[in-house]
Amino acid sequence: MRKILFTLLLLWPTLAIQAQTKFDSLYSIWQDETQTDSIRVDAFKTYIWDGYLYSEPDSALVLTEAMVDFGEKRNYPKAVNQAYTLQSIAYEMQGDFTKAMELAERSIAANEKIGNKAGISEAEIVMGVLWEEQGIYPQALERYNRALAIDEEINNREGMAMSLNNIGNIFNTQGNSSKALEYYKKALAIDEELGIKQGIAVEVGNIGSIYQEQGDTEKALEFFERSLKLNQEIGDNYGVASTYGSLASLYQQEGNAPKALLYYQKALSAFEELGTLQEVARNLNQIGLFHMRQGDYNQALKYCRDGYKIAKELGAIVVQELSCQCLYGTYKELGNEGKALTYFEERIILKDSIYNEENTRKLTQAQMQYEFSRKEAARQAEQEKKDAIALEELERQKLVRNGFMGGFAVVLLFAGVFFIQRNRIGKEKQRSEELLLNILPEETAQELKEKGHADAKLINQVTVLFTDFKGFTAMSEQLSPKELVRDLHECFSLFDQICEKHGIEKIKTIGDSYMAAGGLPSTNHTHATDVVEAALEMVEVVEKGKAGKIARNLPYFEVRVGVHTGPVVAGIVGVKKFQYDIWGDTVNTASRMESSGEVGSVNISQATYELLKHNPTFTFKSRGKIKAKGKGEVEMHFASKA
Repeated sequence: MRKILFTLLLLWPTLAIQAQTKFDSLYSIWQDETQTDSIRVDAFKTYIWDGYLYSEPDSALVLTEAMVDFGEKRNYPKAVNQAYTLQSIAYEMQGDFTKAMELAERSIAANEKIGNKAGISEAEIVMGVLWEEQGIYPQALERYNRALAIDEEINNREGMAMSLNNIGNIFNTQGNSSKALEYYKKALAIDEELGIKQGIAVEVGNIGSIYQEQGDTEKALEFFERSLKLNQEIGDNYGVASTYGSLASLYQQEGNAPKALLYYQKALSAFEELGTLQEVARNLNQIGLFHMRQGDYNQALKYCRDGYKIAKELGAIVVQELSCQCLYGTYKELGNEGKALTYFEERIILKDSIYNEENTRKLTQAQMQYEFSRKEAARQAEQEKKDAIALEELERQKLVRNGFMGGFAVVLLFAGVFFIQRNRIGKEKQRSEELLLNILPEETAQELKEKGHADAKLINQVTVLFTDFKGFTAMSEQLSPKELVRDLHECFSLFDQICEKHGIEKIKTIGDSYMAAGGLPSTNHTHATDVVEAALEMVEVVEKGKAGKIARNLPYFEVRVGVHTGPVVAGIVGVKKFQYDIWGDTVNTASRMESSGEVGSVNISQATYELLKHNPTFTFKSRGKIKAKGKGEVEMHFASKA
């Protein structure tokens, strides 16, 4: 069980507060009017955090109102802003994500107003945790990267460690354990240097989970026990509960059922005492899965139903997916096929939402953009420094007597320096351009750069393609998320190459479905031919992949492809995380062509057929009128190479 670092950054002045470590002393400092406002608020903040936030969030909310009142009366906005952040966490503990996010955003805005960068970073981390707990990983990663950039700027190393750990969690959830381990180790190095035991405990536990995934149970146990000892030392009950869950999972993996159940029950009791509903739900499901594997199906149903109910009320889709896994497996074993199917289908939808290729692409883009922006800023700062030194040297040379030739040489020398350095920056800008063109069509990207926005356009005739895999649901049960995404990535990468070869535009992937279109953003007269040729090639590469998988006795994909021609509206929606997309009935009809098709075939509409029926490249087989969902009976044809 990975733990998210959700610790507030306690930005203590190096005064007497550090000596006041006992909990009851903190309230005395808060009440002491001889202390500065900053010291009083910091003490009260720790008092709320250590005494109430996790164990009694209701009481924490009451206490934070006193902090708000103090800040407003004394014109000390930092107190109000810190109260908002604490309130956000309290509502998160109660499972009210909407209220929690509203308060975290309010804290960010208020801290931006007074220029409190540390406060902004705190609230960004909270927002990241809130997104992560709802399974919205690209937004979580974006928030963690924002916090990391701020903390790097103000040299807040404790905050940097928090964000690095949480970014590691994102990569671990998506199955990228090597990247996760890299971030956990970076965070651990900082916390060990600073001597922050809570951070060390979290990161050591998370590294233990990586070793467990890699099958090194001995090393995993060593790290989990170290994490447990640290958490017990510092009295971090949440950390203790999390580590109990990790140990339970490890003992179950080793086949030690009694110890596994003991630690699952310990974790559940600890989280129930803390009132952390999401973790309560997660542990109920884990205990349910344990009973299911032991063949005690009535107990499994009891725990997993309870976990499902809490997770659904919270909107915690990651935990809800775990509930569905448990309920599907249990009902299947009991022979209740109807209920098993219901939970199976729900699980697939949730699993796709969490682990889909689009999420992986967005995470990769977000991290690439963050790394590039950071390097670019560093390069530009270095370039400005070099330019200043060079100009200073040129000015000095102007004052040198008898320096015409020498000065001329210096000018040439520094002109060369300018050229080389600017050429390097030019290359980085080119990389940025390439990244943009990887997301948007070239014409749209150019319009966006010139105008700051791109207008939506009605295009009278384009040909739209949809693919969908048969067997994807079955494969998702047989493969890990990482293996499933890898297979999808390989297949969609080949589709990308085919689209590029035939000059058609990839629009997006939706789960295991791939969408592309010909005849946009620049119109042409070959779009129908281009798209059908691409579709036939896609079928061919999937069939080739299938043969290879069968030969190795591995699960395989089969593909249906649908094509339709008609008018669409194309453009970019929104101002953040924009994406080129198309809309209209043409898109819906193309999708129906796919769903009404057959495996290994390209199913085209009458509109596309009319454009291609005299093309000697293809042969067609009329299917007559086929009933399509929402469309009634529609003329369809199978296309193949002549």
